[in-house]
Formats: sequence, C-alpha cells, structure tokens
Amino acid sequence: MDDECAYWRSRLETIVSLHMDGGDGSHDLGHLRRVLQNAYLIADEIGRPVCRLTLLAAAMLHDIVSVEKDDPRRSQASRLAAVKARQLLEDVEFPKCNLDGVVHAIEAHSYSARIETRTVEAMILQDADRLDALGAIGIARLFYVGGRMGAGLYDVDDILASKRKLDDLRFSLDHMQTKLLTLPDSMKTEPGRRIANERAGFIRQFRDRMCLEAGIGARHEEA
Repeated sequence: MDDECAYWRSRLETIVSLHMDGGDGSHDLGHLRRVLQNAYLIADEIGRPVCRLTLLAAAMLHDIVSVEKDDPRRSQASRLAAVKARQLLEDVEFPKCNLDGVVHAIEAHSYSARIETRTVEAMILQDADRLDALGAIGIARLFYVGGRMGAGLYDVDDILASKRKLDDLRFSLDHMQTKLLTLPDSMKTEPGRRIANERAGFIRQFRDRMCLEAGIGARHEEA
C-alpha cells in the first residue's frame, strides 16, 4: 500500500469509528476491512487499471449509513450512504478528483439498489461486498442477522422447503437459497466470480451438514 492510501486508510477508519453506531455486528469495522481486503484481491487479479484510493474510500464508507434489513428504506441505503460519504470526504479535503468515483461505487454496490456499475472500481466494490456474504463469514453473518430480525434457524417440519415456499424472513436457512447461493452469478469480475463459487461451495457443504445434524438425512433414509 502506498503512502497516500495508508494515510487515508487511517483517517477513514477514524471517521468510520466516529459515525457508525456500532449496533450491527454484521456491518462493523471488521466487515469494512474484509470488503477492502476482498477488493484488493480482485484488483490484483483483474488485469485492468484500478484507482486504489477510490476503492479504499468506497470500501471504508459504503455502509456509513445503517438501514436495517426490514426497514422500508432499505433500497435507499446505498444512496444515503453515498450522500453522507461525499459530505464526510469533502469535510476532510479528500482529493476532489476521486469523489465522483467513490460516490458512484457506493451507490451501485447494494444488492437492493439495482444501480448499474459504470466503473471498474464500482464493479470491484460490489463483488467484494457480496463476497463477505459467502463462505464461513457469510454463514456467521447470516445467522447473526437472522437472530437480530427474529428469524428461526430453519423450518423444523420442512427444512429444505420441499413442500412450501422459501421464506427467508422466517427462516435463516432459506436465505441461503433465496439470495446467498445466487450471488456467484451476479459477480461482475472474473476473480470475484471464482472466489464466490468457491465460497458458495462451502455454504452448500454447511447446509448439507446442518440438514444431517437436524435429522433430515435419517428421515430420507427411512423413507
């Protein structure tokens, strides 16, 4: 990391610590650092010029406005975060030439915003954020968020939804099928897609093991 990025990473972590409310452990400083790490992994492999300073600021500030999953404003979260990020960056005299790129990447990163990515930095940030919803960390975050929202682990009568509609508001395990396992196909970069497929494979293994421990395997064998 060059000196300019190192300087701004320190400043931005301070800003984040002051402005994030700390109430959501799935969107905390650890999440921001992992998204930045994912973004740099993708940038190293993508084979195209990438502005790492833009990527750094976008990754650190993409969740600066927190909106709960069940909040009716959820689809507006990334736009609200982009507005606040611009204000915060202007206040600390972040390089003006990078501001529009940061704002666009933040606006377009969200799954629910449905904003098309127009820059390589926006594509990378979107993929990097979605990667944190996969793999072991993604599973931990899934059940953490489900617990906060009052969802059950799974439907005890139909764990794999063979005779009912998937309902990820009621059952956390359903969210694996309705969203998490669809993420690899949504990746905008080749490195992001490769990593996503690997992490999705781990989720499938976890789901199968969970079903086995819940007794679904035994019931199938008896049938």
